Amino acid sequence: MALGLAAMACGSRTGLFADEETATTVAGPASPDSGRDGARDAADASVDVALPTIDATPLPDVRVNDCPDAAATVVYLVTSENDLLAFDPPALAFRMIGHLACPAGTATPFSMAVDRKGLAYVVYNDGTLYRVSTANASCTATAFGVDQLGFFTFGMGFATNGVTTAETLWIADADFQSGRSRLGAIDTTTLKVREVGPFLPTIPRAELTGTGDGRLFGYWPDVAAPGGHLVQIDPSDARILAKNDLPIGDPGDAFAFAFWGGDFWIFTSAGGTTEVNRYRPATLQTSLETSYPGTVVGAGVSTCAPQ
Repeated sequence: MALGLAAMACGSRTGLFADEETATTVAGPASPDSGRDGARDAADASVDVALPTIDATPLPDVRVNDCPDAAATVVYLVTSENDLLAFDPPALAFRMIGHLACPAGTATPFSMAVDRKGLAYVVYNDGTLYRVSTANASCTATAFGVDQLGFFTFGMGFATNGVTTAETLWIADADFQSGRSRLGAIDTTTLKVREVGPFLPTIPRAELTGTGDGRLFGYWPDVAAPGGHLVQIDPSDARILAKNDLPIGDPGDAFAFAFWGGDFWIFTSAGGTTEVNRYRPATLQTSLETSYPGTVVGAGVSTCAPQ
């Protein structure tokens, strides 16, 4: 979302690339990459209800038998500068995969998600959607219809459909006019958007990440004060199930996040440099782990990643 930190991928995943569908790019006017910048809305208050804290304890039977390299998955990052990287959480190391050459004109990346086989979906700030290889950063245009059901720009994340190997690409729209957001899903075969409904209670906007046991999470920096918010979302009806307030992020930050190895990795940037924070739900602790000299706007991780 907005500006984002790029990450590097480990060697075994760089060869993964699912079948691409070549299609014409849907034209649309480039809009400023406002991302989450400048959003000021009282909607944050509506999520301040009595909610339990997030329990990220993994289920014991997460399916990874179909995963090409479950033990070697990394977090992929895309920057507003069009760089695709891989981030290795245990090593706190970044590796450049390549520079995106999507036929996007002056538009820039807004958010990214990565499927179970290592194929990235990148939405730009003009609403166009591209498929990107995490092996070499090659970009393929899609026939995705811009602004379907009012989902123009959106946060993205894959989660499995329960404890199965099937997964869904979930999206959360960024409506800077109303300051309210809805949950939807993209069928990666037909590229059609399905709306689930507004988040209940209301949240202003969010990036998404999911797990191999079917859980879906959202994060956003507070729109009026330092800090951020992490929530667990019921993908069946967009209800907010649990919420943790975190000392991570500032109003106007570009941001992205991913769930890897039982922890949340949160990337925030005021522009130019991205801070990488780790949140451990088991201990409720946050720590600044490293930084990257670029603006990360999207993060994607396979549901095969360690839970």
